[in-house]
Amino acid sequence: MSLLYSLIVSLSWAVLQVIALFHAKIALFVKGRQRTAAMLEGALTDKDKVIWIHAASLGEYEQGLPIMKKLRATHPHYKLLLTFFSPSGFEVEKNTDAADVVAYLPMDTPKKVKRFLDLARPQLALFIKYEVWPNYFAALEERSIPLVLISAVFKKEQIYFRPYGGFMRKALKKVTHFFVQHETSKQLLKDLGIQNVTIAGDTRLDRVSEILERDNSLDFMEEFTKDRFCFVAGSTWPKDDEVIVPYINQNPRNLCFVLAPHTLRPDHIERLKASIKHPTLLYSERDKQEMRNATVLIVDTIGLLTKIYSYADVAYVGGAFGTGLHNTLEAAVFGVPIIIGPQYDGFIEAEHLVEQGGILSIDGPSGFSRAMDGLMDDREKSKTMGAWNTQYILTNKGATVQIMAYLRTLL
Repeated sequence: MSLLYSLIVSLSWAVLQVIALFHAKIALFVKGRQRTAAMLEGALTDKDKVIWIHAASLGEYEQGLPIMKKLRATHPHYKLLLTFFSPSGFEVEKNTDAADVVAYLPMDTPKKVKRFLDLARPQLALFIKYEVWPNYFAALEERSIPLVLISAVFKKEQIYFRPYGGFMRKALKKVTHFFVQHETSKQLLKDLGIQNVTIAGDTRLDRVSEILERDNSLDFMEEFTKDRFCFVAGSTWPKDDEVIVPYINQNPRNLCFVLAPHTLRPDHIERLKASIKHPTLLYSERDKQEMRNATVLIVDTIGLLTKIYSYADVAYVGGAFGTGLHNTLEAAVFGVPIIIGPQYDGFIEAEHLVEQGGILSIDGPSGFSRAMDGLMDDREKSKTMGAWNTQYILTNKGATVQIMAYLRTLL
């Protein structure tokens, strides 16, 4: 099975190199990996002590960031190597100061794995959440390099728990220790005979709790929201727009709306702006007209959403109409009631917050209208929902402390 798996990965790499000729994002995926070896050769020497952190994309990077910050503070003599699988992670964070080296993870074939580990020479490997790569895991075990999986989530639908998943189960058993988010994951691993498991929760809760300690003020938001009820929709997709925009167009109340789309392509931004009947301003053009004259502000840039959530009276987090729910915790930490779409299964924090009442799940435009009107008419309910969201984060943070206590035993 190992040979078959490696053959499939090799063939996939060959196909991707062809697709890259016609597809910009795949081109980043391929060309970035072709540069990894040179990057490692230029940044690391055999005298360096290296801790390797691997994240699939941005979400996993956010989960790893609290650990990376602590490692920086407690083990400054180590270099941190951060790898990404996805261009959407690497291209955004390639210049982060959280790591000394940021690179793409080479494909999981024996030859590429050996080359990577020969150059990286890590003393410890940290993989985040879902990332399981059999050849990397086998090579780490062969080299006696500790491998820790953090903020991990396991579901009974995954291949590890299927009759035909023996090869992947074998890979799991090469992990030195698992830090999982909940009891279900621990029990699933226990059913496989894996006992080296600790329930620590999600490190993102530590990450977002730190947000409250910084200055979240934004001058343009102060001006735009003054004396108005503010609705913020973050990381929205076209399906989310179809739910939100009708309400904006029909609502006569003294509201202001901030829309921060996930996709910032100019054609998408222009279509979104054209669909709105009220005065609408783009963030990039905010100096061209009085902010207070606009009802809707479209944020056509990245990096501001978390601070913008601090001004919300109600927040909507996009992606739960099919593309994948985005981060609800960044809004929840500010004590904001949250609205999401119907598809949130598997997003543990959303499941918990819906159950506790801090998040409302809606299934379409009419449900969205009812939710919004209810929150505006009953401000006490709105405050209570927001308080539940903040309390959830404060109650469940602390994963970083548990994980760091264990990592110190390995370094």
